[in-house]
Parts: sequence; C-alpha cells; structure tokens
Amino acid sequence: MNATDRRIEEVLAKFGEPMAGNVWRVQGTPVIYHKALERIAAQARIVFDQPTIVRAERDEAVILVTGRMGERTEWSIGEALVGVNYRVSGKQAAYVYAMAEKRAKDRVILKLIELHGYVYSEEEADEFKEARPNGSDEAHAEKVHPEKASSRKRNDAGQMPVEEDLKQKITDATSINAVTDLMLHADTQKRLGTLPEGIRDEIRDFAKARLVELGWPARKAA
Repeated sequence: MNATDRRIEEVLAKFGEPMAGNVWRVQGTPVIYHKALERIAAQARIVFDQPTIVRAERDEAVILVTGRMGERTEWSIGEALVGVNYRVSGKQAAYVYAMAEKRAKDRVILKLIELHGYVYSEEEADEFKEARPNGSDEAHAEKVHPEKASSRKRNDAGQMPVEEDLKQKITDATSINAVTDLMLHADTQKRLGTLPEGIRDEIRDFAKARLVELGWPARKAA
C-alpha cells in the first residue's frame, strides 16, 4: 500500500468507513462515492451554511458552499454545465443545481477531513461515475472491462444484472446476520458461480465492506 492509500485508509477509518467498497481508481486516481462522503459528514457532524447561488442558467449552475466541522471552516464552489462538465443522454433530465451542490459539498467535506488532493468525489467528473465499479454507463464499462460486458447488460425482460442485484441486496441488509445469511444462501452461491472471478471477488469485497459498516471487526471481515 502506498502513502496515499495509507492516508486515505487512516482518515476513513476515523469515521468508521473502509476503503473497500468506497474507493476505487480511475487511471490511477483514487475516487470515493458521494454516499460515503455523506455518511462521513454525518459522523463528523459537519454543518453546511445556506448555499450561495453564484450563477443560475437553464443549463448551468455555480454554487458556493461553506461547511463547518467544530472550529474549522472550509468553502468551495461547485459547477455544472450541461455538455461541458455534466453530460446527460437521451431523455435524462439535467439537474444542474443538485449536481453543483453535490460537487461543492463533496469538496468541502474532503477539505474538512483533510483528504482534499488525496482522493476525488465521484461527482467531480462524469468519467469517474462511468468508470465506477457499478457504473451506469454500459458502453464505457464494456470498454474498460470487456470481460464484464455480458453480465452488466439487462436481459430481455429488463431485469437487473446479477452483480447489481446482489449488491443492492447487500446494501439493503440491515444486520451482520442478514449479510452473512445472504452471502451463504444457496441461491446467492449459485448466482455468484455464474459470474467471472473478478466480479465475484468484487461482490465479496462489497459484502465485507457492508459488514464493517454494520459493526463487524475489520480484521474478521478481511
């Protein structure tokens, strides 16, 4: 583990968050989930001031956000401009204000917990979201991980891919026993057996991270 990873792991551990399941890499850059940062903000009791709208257009929003953690104060600006740093496709709605706020808050959280410059939020760039382990952009996922292409596609009935369905079930599990029972269930084992080895390992790591979230000792979840 390099110095950057050690730093990230140490800081996340202070707030009860593991690296596994929360952080991944895009071309060598560590990226963290927005939802993980929201949980950290709650644990750290970070309080945000009312945001300031710097610029407001139909397809663009620029928002200034200030956050406080104890006696420390940090601020940052979040920007979202459709077609430039915020892409939408098809009939997908463009929520520029929500995206700008997410980006600003994530940056403030990272500054307050002193990880700014070590890791980036998934909301910082569309490329991060597309390349995340359970990213929603199938074409990009197939290009980055061609061995995962077949399992990521929905079937003709529109059902969720096996790995996505399992991850959702793991996320919905609200106790350590529920996670372990799910992972040991014969149907789960059968479904895991249909997946490539890399994806099976990814799901097992996801389950371990969920166990740690629910209070399982990290050394036992390793």
